[in-house]
Formats: sequence, C-alpha cells, structure tokens
Amino acid sequence: MHPLRPGGFALLSLLYAVGAALCAVGALVPVSERSPVALLWALAGLGAAVSVALWLSRERSEPWVLHAAVLLASAALGLLTWRAATSVGIVGLGPAMVSVGVFSGHFFSRRAARVHVGLMLVLTTVGALAAAPTGFLPLWLTAVATVVVLTEVQSRISGDVYRAAATDPLTGLANRRAWQAAADRGLAYAHRSDEPFTVVLIDLDDFKAVNDQAGHRAGDALLQELATAWSAQLRLSDLLGRYGGDEFVLSLPGTDAARTEDLLTRLRAAHPAAWSAGTAAARSGDTLADLLARADGDLYRNKRRKRGT
Repeated sequence: MHPLRPGGFALLSLLYAVGAALCAVGALVPVSERSPVALLWALAGLGAAVSVALWLSRERSEPWVLHAAVLLASAALGLLTWRAATSVGIVGLGPAMVSVGVFSGHFFSRRAARVHVGLMLVLTTVGALAAAPTGFLPLWLTAVATVVVLTEVQSRISGDVYRAAATDPLTGLANRRAWQAAADRGLAYAHRSDEPFTVVLIDLDDFKAVNDQAGHRAGDALLQELATAWSAQLRLSDLLGRYGGDEFVLSLPGTDAARTEDLLTRLRAAHPAAWSAGTAAARSGDTLADLLARADGDLYRNKRRKRGT
C-alpha cells in the first residue's frame, strides 16, 4: 500500500469535527420543515465520535483506518443527499465533497484518490437521484466536475511536491529524511506485530579513488548504477535510500538475519562494485537510532576486517 503522507489522521479528525458541528447546527436550525433533523443529529454524534477516535489513535493506526474513515464520510454524504429536501440542500453539500476529494488527493496515491472520489460521487449521485428534487441536475453536474478537477489538481501538485521532498535527486532513491520516516513506521509495525525487522548500512569501498581517478561524473554514474541494480533485487516492502555521500541504507520488514544475508549476496552479484555492509535486527524496545548505531558498528568492524586491521 502506498505510504501515507504525514498529518492525515489529524486533519481528517478536524474535518470530522467540523462536519459534526455543521450537522448539529443544521439540526438545531433546520432550513425547512422537511430537513432530516434526526439524521443530522445522528451524523453529528457519529462525526464527533470518529473525530475523537482518529485523534487519539493518530500515532498508531494503520493506513487502512484512514481509508475506511474517508469511505465512511462518503457514505454519510450519500445519506445526506438522499434525505435533502431541496436542490439547494443537495448542491450545498458541494464544499464537503470538495473537502473529501482534496483530502484524498493530498494524502493518498493518485489511484487511491480517484477510487475514493469515484465511490463518493457514485454514492452522492445515487442519493441525489433518489431524492429527486426539481432543477438540481445542472448545479449537481457543476459540483461533480469541480470535485473531480480539484482532486486531480491536488493529487498532481502534492505528488510532485512529495517526490521532490522525499527523493534523492541523483539516484532517485528515498533521501535520508524520507527513508527515516518510512523506517520508523516499519519498525513501529514490527514491534506491534512481533515480526522481524532489519536495517542495513552499505558503504562503498574506495569511492574516493573513483572520484579522484575518473572524476565526479564517474562517481555519480556509479551511484546511479548501483541504485538501479540493487532496486531490482528488492521486494516492494523493502526500502533503499541514499543516506549521504556513498552510503546507502536499507529497511527490510519481515526479514531475519538469514534472509538478510541472502539479499546481500544477491546485491553483491547484481553489480561488481566493492562495498561493505553492516546489519542490525530489531530487538524489543529498539528505536531506529538504536538499529542504525548497531548497524554502523557492524559496518565499521567489517571494514576493519577487510583492511586486515
């Protein structure tokens, strides 16, 4: 699953809280005698409860929880369009639909955002057709088009910004900050699920000599070749990042010491460049800093062993 961008749970909690408040206002001050007061009160209570739950679990929830919460919001909008008394009431839900679409475009992958918006538009359109007020269709089509366009624009802008902030420009790998954020999430999941998790630090041997003898372009080309060759050997769940200079780092969820050694053997066969590696498997209570420190110590010992010192 596409990794979630940070802040999604907190923002969706806020959106649910705002939605709950608006539903409560709508129930207290109905726009007409046909306003669905009971439904508005029910949605106000549900929105408040979901808002609190999202806020309290924002640091430990899995990505599927956020997807489920967005789907629930779409279902609630579908109910409101179904029970809306007038065409104005239906189209008045447009800002809420835009909020769901823009949120999905920012925090989910482009494909997931399109799926969420598609489901929301199906649910709300079915609700609007079932309510069947007169004269709503032109305004409704305008609202639907607005949601689709704004979601697509937000998805493209957020994707470009996120990639630029999270990607090493030379190799195309995750940069140090992005790798650490993803590895932190992977380690937290490993602690909760009691699954193995391993970190690997890789340092090229005599990389300075490559730059000195063949030039920095040759050094850059070598880093790019290694990034491509190693990436082809990894699973989707593995994450290779450039840690800085000629150092690379790997996070390997669900991988114990034996499988790590098998992977390192494949990486060595994928490219003839010489390098050294240090590994560290997660223990109970470890932080990512603990793993990196142990991997760095293991790397230092392996380099000394190569030099015979």
